[in-house]
Amino acid sequence: MPEIAGIVRDAMVYRAGREYELHAWVVMPNHVHMLVTPLRGLPEIMHSLKRFTAREANRVLGLTGRAFWEDESYDRLVRNDVEFGRIAGYVEMNPVQAGLCRSAEEFRWSSAWRIANPPQDTILPHIIG
Repeated sequence: MPEIAGIVRDAMVYRAGREYELHAWVVMPNHVHMLVTPLRGLPEIMHSLKRFTAREANRVLGLTGRAFWEDESYDRLVRNDVEFGRIAGYVEMNPVQAGLCRSAEEFRWSSAWRIANPPQDTILPHIIG
């Protein structure tokens, strides 16, 4: 559901720079990948992110008191730049490998798409002659 994917994407991006450095991410139909450098405790980050997105997703779905996320999260320590690059590529290529798109930049719910299509948040002032 695009609305729920947007909730998860927006929550991840909003927290970037506050709770973690966000390097690569993708919101898949049944899971999420994030490559981050935490700026505080990872368990607290994941709890906060899951709590907020679960509440918002359940609101969209018209559900209350139901689990939205699995209890566990899988995390791993990235040991060097080579491993970092491999993991970033894996994250961004996940929708391609799943057959959801032909290139990572085509998948709207990913960092690859966001890099290729930066948000137009800045409104340039009009020049009055």
